[in-house]
Amino acid sequence: MNPQSQGWTDRRVDATVVLGLLAFSIGGSITSGLIFDRRIGIWPAVLLSVLGSAALFWRRSRPRTVVAVTALCAVAEIALGYLLTALLQGPLIVALYSLGLLTNRRNTRVCAFLTVALLVTTALLTDPLDHNVLLTTVNPIAWVLLPAVLGSAVQLRRAYIAAVHARADHAERTREEEARHRVAQERMRIARELHDVVAHHLALANAQAGTAAHLVRAQSDQAGAMLDSLRETTATALREMKATVGLLRQDNENESESESLGPAPGLAQLDELAAAFATAGLVVRTDVEGRARPLPAGVDLSAYRIVQEALTNVTKHAATATAHVRLAYSPDHVTLTISNEGSQQAYGSEQAYGSEQGVGHGFGLVGMRERAHSVGGTLHAGPRPAGGFEVTCTLPLPLPSSPSPQQPSEGSRPT
Repeated sequence: MNPQSQGWTDRRVDATVVLGLLAFSIGGSITSGLIFDRRIGIWPAVLLSVLGSAALFWRRSRPRTVVAVTALCAVAEIALGYLLTALLQGPLIVALYSLGLLTNRRNTRVCAFLTVALLVTTALLTDPLDHNVLLTTVNPIAWVLLPAVLGSAVQLRRAYIAAVHARADHAERTREEEARHRVAQERMRIARELHDVVAHHLALANAQAGTAAHLVRAQSDQAGAMLDSLRETTATALREMKATVGLLRQDNENESESESLGPAPGLAQLDELAAAFATAGLVVRTDVEGRARPLPAGVDLSAYRIVQEALTNVTKHAATATAHVRLAYSPDHVTLTISNEGSQQAYGSEQAYGSEQGVGHGFGLVGMRERAHSVGGTLHAGPRPAGGFEVTCTLPLPLPSSPSPQQPSEGSRPT
């Protein structure tokens, strides 16, 4: 409803209230005279009722002023000898209700108690007809306090309902924002997973295809083995792509399909990863320092993907045939260091490995940093002072409860 229509509605309501209270007030003055069989003039009460009822037109904008005017009219009626019944107090009752509805409780209490004191004092000191003391005290007190309390209660209920609606709206907006945030995070996670799978296997396939082409021309007897490795690489890529897409298509209630996808890769498959790179001509040496122990699933997957992406970047960009992977275990973290030797000019700077610049560059380092940060770790990548490139990643681990005698000790596993 627009403000103009609301204003017309309020004025019509106020006019109806004023006319109804005026009729009741006039009837109350007549009834007060008939009950006590006294000669009381009607016209003064009519004029006071008209004045008190007319003041209600400003009860929304000046509630305290309207209470003062209607209270003075009620005091004048008591002084003239009228018994202050509920009919005569109609304008004052509505004014106090509006005061409780539109102002704070402190103002309502102060005005209500001042009005009660004024009416009772006037009835006790200036009543010319000596009405019953209970009627002149208890009756005004009840009809003054009741509308004030009722108006405050209605105001509190309206504020409570408004607060409930505001909280519901805020919760709805929060849910929508959280849903959008989760969708964005899921899209980034899927993009990282697909990038790691596709980039790794396509880089291997490209290297193996180049080697196979060279062997076909130079050593045809070894070309068949290389082509078999190429076929295995592409088959593995297809399997991992199928598993990733299957996760996107799977229903949460379909547990059998999720069980058939197999476990996520981890550092336990590091030897198989190194063997796959060996078929592409990259010799990977793996060293383990400290006592190796099982990692949490998220940390294990992130560590594997970081090593995979770093070695893939070496295959694509570095003019070297060797790489070094070092795993350093400590009680509260594991440190991954993937490095390679060679001239930096041979394969470019950090941008060649994928930087935050986005378009025109890869997303390798971006994805590795996001994976490290997602599990609370850190990652640093850059050229080595002696030449080559190095990626260092530190991932947090939960503190072990007790050492396991079956865990392998530190050592070196060259591939």
